[in-house]
Amino acid sequence: MADTGSGSQSGSGSINCFTCQVRDRTEWCVLSDAEIELLNKGRITKEYLPGEVIFHEGDPCRGVFCMETGMVGVRKTDADGNSVLLYLVTPGDTLGYRALLAGEDYQASAEALEPTRICVIDSPTVRSLLEHNPALGLRYLKRVSRSLGSAEEKILHNATLSVRARFAHLLMVLLDKYGHKNSEGPTEFELPLSRHDLAAMIGTTPESMSRTIKKMESDGVAKFAGRTVHIPVLESLIMEFEPETFL
Repeated sequence: MADTGSGSQSGSGSINCFTCQVRDRTEWCVLSDAEIELLNKGRITKEYLPGEVIFHEGDPCRGVFCMETGMVGVRKTDADGNSVLLYLVTPGDTLGYRALLAGEDYQASAEALEPTRICVIDSPTVRSLLEHNPALGLRYLKRVSRSLGSAEEKILHNATLSVRARFAHLLMVLLDKYGHKNSEGPTEFELPLSRHDLAAMIGTTPESMSRTIKKMESDGVAKFAGRTVHIPVLESLIMEFEPETFL
């Protein structure tokens, strides 16, 4: 049974695949009852505190990680030894599947950004389910395709949009996931990341990020107090990266 990462192991009765609240949002939703029973036997539940590493870049792949609660940041180390945040993982997502499908070591590190609970499913269980359920393999193929599409879109944004437009787009993505839009008045939400990580996600430096924030504040597009973002008018934020929307 997989036992990767430094988190603490929960009791086996703390969660059950049959009653999991996020299973319908995962690839596992296509499994039969018998297959879910196999999945349930091939996993352990682990809990992580903020800052704890789930797996390191270069670790051998011993399974996949199904997110039940919390938030995880996937990081990669650049040539200078700096840790760069690539993307976020939230409940219903699965970590480590690309390494397992490719037969590789983990190509990035995963770190809990807030209290997180994850089911670790060992490689033999995942491979057995993939071999006997083509629908599960198709689900993962679609997941890989979507990830590739997102990566291509990010490359396009970095090549064609200004730092300010990329930051505005990232704010909108984070608002969609972690906040609540208010189309008829000001919107306020908490950023889940530090400014250093925000800068890494849009391919810029923290210094450039600080200048961008100051200019957006002076233009009245958004106000920042610590990790709290106040957006007076959502249309103004959207126009930063999609000006044609309101033409």
